[in-house]
Amino acid sequence: MRIDILSAVPRMLDGFLQESILGRARSKGLAEVHVHDLRDWSTDKHRRIDDYSFGGGAGMVMSVEPIHRAITELQGQRSYEEVIYLSPDGDLFDQPMANRLSGGGDLILLCGHYKGVDERVREHLITKEISIGNFVLTGGELPAAIISDAVIRLIPGVLGDETSALSDSFQDGLVSPPVYTRPAEYLGWKVPEVLLSGHEARIAAWRLEQAQARTRERRPGLLEDDDPTMAER
Repeated sequence: MRIDILSAVPRMLDGFLQESILGRARSKGLAEVHVHDLRDWSTDKHRRIDDYSFGGGAGMVMSVEPIHRAITELQGQRSYEEVIYLSPDGDLFDQPMANRLSGGGDLILLCGHYKGVDERVREHLITKEISIGNFVLTGGELPAAIISDAVIRLIPGVLGDETSALSDSFQDGLVSPPVYTRPAEYLGWKVPEVLLSGHEARIAAWRLEQAQARTRERRPGLLEDDDPTMAER
């Protein structure tokens, strides 16, 4: 899988993409992430990629020309599943969306800045818009990093344990249950006895019960209380 990120400040992403799971996935050749400086496609002598908004108002707007040239050049080299604009008013990013993107083809991620992009970019060049939450950031670089991480870690071979991603929070519509490790007792704080029993069915039932209870307490919007199949799922 390949992800191309178009950014006005590409160095913001350097360290994040080189470390931990993303760094290992790239070094193993399981995923490619390329960060491009949008200013490389500017024809302005000062390499500007923004201008004033027609009709007035505060703030600058990212120009259509350099974005169009960048996307067109990349699309001339390979086919992309989606061209994604990272926007506060896009579809809210979640685990099912990460799953779908991970199982698809290559992606272009356009990082917004200033007051946003010229609307013609969204009308003619973008195939999907994504938001990571109902708040505003300085730019789309952090959302691009988050989406890249969430998508790439699902690629087979990226995680050491192939089943690890399948047991993450939200994969089954629930948050994860509590987890413990050694020692079994510390300062009088004990690990639940069921986890020490070695009884796989009882442990699985306990984990499901804890996940449901924790979801109901902390993220009740994930649950459909009138759904009788929740425990089965």
